[in-house]
Amino acid sequence: MSRFKRNVLHGLFALLVLGATAWSAMAIWLNLDGVARLLALGLLALGVVAVLAARLYRRGLGWGLLVLAGLVVFGWYQTITPRADRDWARDVARGVTAQIAGDRITLDNIRDFDWQTPDSAHERWITRSYDLEALNSVEMLTSVWDNPDIAHLLVSFGFDSGEHIVFSVEIRREKDEQFNEIGGFFRQFELVLIAATERDIVRLRTDVREEDVRLYPVKLNPDHRRRMFMSYVDLAQDLDREPRFYNTVSANCTTVVYGLARSLKSDLPIRKSLLLSGRLPEYLDTLGVLGGEGTLEDRNASALLPVNAQAKHPGMTYSQAIRAR
Repeated sequence: MSRFKRNVLHGLFALLVLGATAWSAMAIWLNLDGVARLLALGLLALGVVAVLAARLYRRGLGWGLLVLAGLVVFGWYQTITPRADRDWARDVARGVTAQIAGDRITLDNIRDFDWQTPDSAHERWITRSYDLEALNSVEMLTSVWDNPDIAHLLVSFGFDSGEHIVFSVEIRREKDEQFNEIGGFFRQFELVLIAATERDIVRLRTDVREEDVRLYPVKLNPDHRRRMFMSYVDLAQDLDREPRFYNTVSANCTTVVYGLARSLKSDLPIRKSLLLSGRLPEYLDTLGVLGGEGTLEDRNASALLPVNAQAKHPGMTYSQAIRAR
């Protein structure tokens, strides 16, 4: 074998060891703690030394040990499974559940908190029934807290009665646990579907957290509105039967909704706005389903929801107040 090829193989081996070690160390750090974490990191270090020593002694043996070490780490990682019985943060303590009786859908564990601060609220969980024949609107909400290219996505369904129910795909944090994007790659968080009143989940973002929240009408025919609503009901039932992990890229608030939307159109294009969720209005506009009038810039401006909307319209419900112009 030429010197060039040997150097390429040496470099490839070193990169694989480096990458696998970094990934394994991060997975261990995020998913173990205490003595178990220290022991696992120590075993990882011994494994790396063994692999490198074997590579110096005999190249083929080094590759063999690297594969074996990879299988061991992979086997351990597969033992990390999602659970539904952790000590959850109270705002995600209950995922919505659903019962279907023809056109009548009953949702349990709808969140209807009265928020005072981002961390404190008077808690209330309610049950409501909805008639699919009375479903008359679908609206998308984007909530931006820092980078305008990154937004949390919520979907609101409106009924003839004037009532609105909002669905939000979120991480399910444990008490005193904080979200981080890296942990979202390593099975640190479960996925939860929250159903909430607009007075809870929208007001929390506009008035309490002071985020920029925009409300966009989505142009769907009655059949598509119904199918979109039922896709959330199906997700609620799936998560109730079997918990799932959140993933920063493949199972987040945007990509899960994309998967639900494929029930309407199976060949939806995949674009970078699915990761840059703040650009979702642009994505919907290219699909021809974003409502409103004027240019996209005009619709972005008119979509911004006011702060303290109900105080400005005391005779209205919160849902009416945020839509008043």
